[in-house]
Amino acid sequence: MAGKFAETRNVALGTAAIIAAGGSALFLVFCQFISEPSLWMFLPLAAIVFLLAFLVTRYAVDRFIYRKIKLIYKTIHKQRDGNGTAKSTARKAESIDSVSQAVQEWTSGQQNEIEELKKMADYRREFLGNISHELKSPIFNIQGYVLTLLDGGLEDPNINKDYLMRTEKSINRLIAIVEDLEEISKLESGELRLNMQRFDMCELVRDVIDFLEMKARRNNTLVVFENKTERQVFVQADKKRIRQVLINLIENAIKYGDKPNNKVIIKVFDMDENYLFEVKDNGPGIPEESLPRIFERFYRTDKGRSRDTGGTGLGLAIVKHIIEAHRRNISVRSKLGSGTTFSFTLMKS
Repeated sequence: MAGKFAETRNVALGTAAIIAAGGSALFLVFCQFISEPSLWMFLPLAAIVFLLAFLVTRYAVDRFIYRKIKLIYKTIHKQRDGNGTAKSTARKAESIDSVSQAVQEWTSGQQNEIEELKKMADYRREFLGNISHELKSPIFNIQGYVLTLLDGGLEDPNINKDYLMRTEKSINRLIAIVEDLEEISKLESGELRLNMQRFDMCELVRDVIDFLEMKARRNNTLVVFENKTERQVFVQADKKRIRQVLINLIENAIKYGDKPNNKVIIKVFDMDENYLFEVKDNGPGIPEESLPRIFERFYRTDKGRSRDTGGTGLGLAIVKHIIEAHRRNISVRSKLGSGTTFSFTLMKS
């Protein structure tokens, strides 16, 4: 970059100096021509003026313009390289004609970074507010139960065991939140390694349905598995993590289904190199404005009812991280009054 800049600078300096020197010499000759038609005696003087003007102009442009431009280039390119921008992009602005473009590109990049930082700052503030709210409820519950027991409730057989059980429930909720946060942190940092193996996804789905049978029965929910491939579905994935994904998605569908006649349908489709899995409920659906944020930590579309069901608010965030760790995608489709469908893919084996 420095060599090209120096080459461009030398050409531009020479051109500017020649133009300025030539103009000065011509002006002197013109003035003398008006006063004295004989030009030959003034040619040496014109040559001296040309040379002096050339040297002064070259020095002035180099001293007061190009050094400043070179400093601007160095600053912009240093900032770009430091921010991970490709060097080829930084080298576009290597002449004085493109300095405006270089500055505009740099300014645009900085503005985008500022906007992204603002969004992240808003997200952090909201996240801290949400986690504070999530932790307050079980902590205040525990405090209330313990104070009641210390104030004499411990000696009352009608409430002591009940309050201790409620305290245990709140403690378990705190533990669940902390464990889920720790797992998300590991997934994001790459500390959690996937144990990739070949297994039959149909068998795993049926195992999860059996595991959630009691919860489905308590919620009057019918869970149906439809294998559209009509054969065994072998995938290459971390079986333990995918089991966690299925539990979270099916459990959510059971919780938020249409209460009088809950129905959850799990489907699998053959998609060339992948299998597509869907978990669909017949619940009230999710508002359209909430769909882009459904996988955020602690984000709830119905804050009051969601907390009553006992979830940590981190299940879908964990699901998204697990699927993305498999280099696959998860999506959600929903309309108010028409239920919700979560879809994800896994690689065939």
